[in-house]
Amino acid sequence: NGVQQRRNSWQDGVWGTNCPIPPGRNFTYVLQVKDQIGSYFYFPSLAFHKAAGGFGGIKVASRSVIPVPFPPPAGDYTILAGDWFKQNHTAPRGLLQDLKSILDSGHDLPSPDGLLINGRGSNGYKFTVDQGKTYRFRISNVGLTTSINFRIHGHKIVLVEVEGTHTLQNTYDSLDIHLGQSCSVLVTADQPEQDYYIVVSTRFTSQVLTTTSILHYSNSAGSVSGLPSGGPTTEIDWSLNQARSLRRNLSASGPRPNPQGSYHYGLINVTRTIRLANSAPIINGKQRYAVNSVSFIAADTPLKLADYFKIPGVFTLGSIPYNPTGGAAYLKTSVMAADFRGYVEVVFENLEEAVQSWHVDGHHFFVVGMARGQWLPASRLSYNLRDTISAATVQ
Repeated sequence: NGVQQRRNSWQDGVWGTNCPIPPGRNFTYVLQVKDQIGSYFYFPSLAFHKAAGGFGGIKVASRSVIPVPFPPPAGDYTILAGDWFKQNHTAPRGLLQDLKSILDSGHDLPSPDGLLINGRGSNGYKFTVDQGKTYRFRISNVGLTTSINFRIHGHKIVLVEVEGTHTLQNTYDSLDIHLGQSCSVLVTADQPEQDYYIVVSTRFTSQVLTTTSILHYSNSAGSVSGLPSGGPTTEIDWSLNQARSLRRNLSASGPRPNPQGSYHYGLINVTRTIRLANSAPIINGKQRYAVNSVSFIAADTPLKLADYFKIPGVFTLGSIPYNPTGGAAYLKTSVMAADFRGYVEVVFENLEEAVQSWHVDGHHFFVVGMARGQWLPASRLSYNLRDTISAATVQ
């Protein structure tokens, strides 16, 4: 999730680029992480397998000759946090209703039953630190439906990286992390020698769910203290303002020796504007999800193979419009045409009442704006064309 597959899109894993791995078979993944650093994660992308686990963190280190804008931390921890459902992603016919069957019956997914940190429930995971030292925590939201808030009792967190972008090192009491997003924070063990709660709670849900793990000081003799006060719950503006506060560290090096600020993305001429609006229609009695009124269905032939061998009748370029239509949703093997090396302005529009995440697989983009309401051409006047972050996922 977030790893660019340069010259390697045949192994991307998203439906349409290759085939699923059949039961009882295996697949060896070979990839080169080129011109990237930072924090990412992997997961199975088909048939709700993600709900069953099967995910893990990916750490891409800077080359030894390229400076990192903070001292080497004493430790580097991964936190994979997300919502959890009692229902299985699939179930034997006639037994428990699984998540897919809920959607196929025309209903949205229920509220999650809980939250997990690294696959475990409350206090199921412990991170050991030495007093006075600073540690890096790479946090990913690996859930299905729910934004989360991350915080550590009694400790400040310093944001240093978002999906490969070294950020201005702002200090926060807590961070919102939306579906699919990853970031790195630095935490200094500067409190009295005891154990502290690491807290993850849901955002924008009617019932706030919370789970915890333990920040354990190595010389601690006491038990963990009480839970910290509740974090933000349904405050949209709080989350928007925090997202807008994320800035690129212009003087820091990225995956290459030159500073991140040497790439002046705001001075490049845009060749096309694409507006993508999400919706959640009922199609043929089933709950489906659509972009510009088109709900994707997979072709029998992987799209990359059909493209390479010029197999007719598999897909049609332009089978999804470049702008919202407002029309009734329909099923289609939707493929949008693009120009090689084109510099595209993409506007993500959420017409639903729930927070949505957008992910552009194999690409990064500059998050130049984010606001309430409908996008208008005049919205460009408020774009950050100087020091915004580059990411693969945005809410």
